[in-house]
Amino acid sequence: MLKWVHDQPYWKKSNGWDHFITMGRITWDFRRSKDDDWGSRCIYLPGMRNITRLLIERNSWDYFDVGVPYPTGFHPTSPSDVETWQEFVRTRTRTTLFCFAGATRGLIKNDFRGLLLNQCYNSSGSCRVVDCGGSKCSNGTSLILESFLGSDFCLQPRGDSFTRRSIFDCMIAGSIPVFFWNRTAYSQYEWFLPGQPESYSVYIDKNDVLNGKSIKGVLESFGKDEVRKMREKVIQYIPRIVYAKPHQGLKGMKDAFDLAVEGVLNRIKDQEREGFKW
Repeated sequence: MLKWVHDQPYWKKSNGWDHFITMGRITWDFRRSKDDDWGSRCIYLPGMRNITRLLIERNSWDYFDVGVPYPTGFHPTSPSDVETWQEFVRTRTRTTLFCFAGATRGLIKNDFRGLLLNQCYNSSGSCRVVDCGGSKCSNGTSLILESFLGSDFCLQPRGDSFTRRSIFDCMIAGSIPVFFWNRTAYSQYEWFLPGQPESYSVYIDKNDVLNGKSIKGVLESFGKDEVRKMREKVIQYIPRIVYAKPHQGLKGMKDAFDLAVEGVLNRIKDQEREGFKW
């Protein structure tokens, strides 16, 4: 494929700087350095060097990787779909301070998810847990969405890699994400999420939690007005993290697809500046 692309006049105009590709997995699945490693070596092929790559998780140190939101189950067909949903989550009665949906990693020493589960179970009614051990959550159970809809905050540790789809499920439900790694969101989805992390999320360093810091204590320190403002910011950004169903998009409203293409086009303009390329 790359050989064919390289023979095209469009490629030869810029040596690939104005090309992009969508890759539907995390970046690490395309960075195999040895034959017995997981995935493929696609990104390491010489012809891929200057191509912008849209992935659901990027390598934060690779300029050509761009993180785009994980697809969720919400694909609106019109702006009114989005607005109706935004109003629904805005006025939702939330009875729980925070929630966590996930499973432990039994083979991992000092499993962080297990620590979060323990804190939730010990938070005397303040935390709602959806234990996804085994295959309990593989069928898209509504329990996960219900827990997000009923909670002010949702805990978002890293998944099998630094990111997880649950971040976007949580935000679409109007719940405020709580992160423990910068690379879970802040250095991943700059085109799609607010530039001020504290405006829509809470960050608690994982090492503080490992040393006994109470998640409940941190979240209880936010006043009702602060929580309302953060939730409103999350709700405001819902259109930017969903993929609309119609091919023509949402009239008058930009979704994640629009922002991704717009971002690529802006990159191409930047690259036309003298001295930009290396």
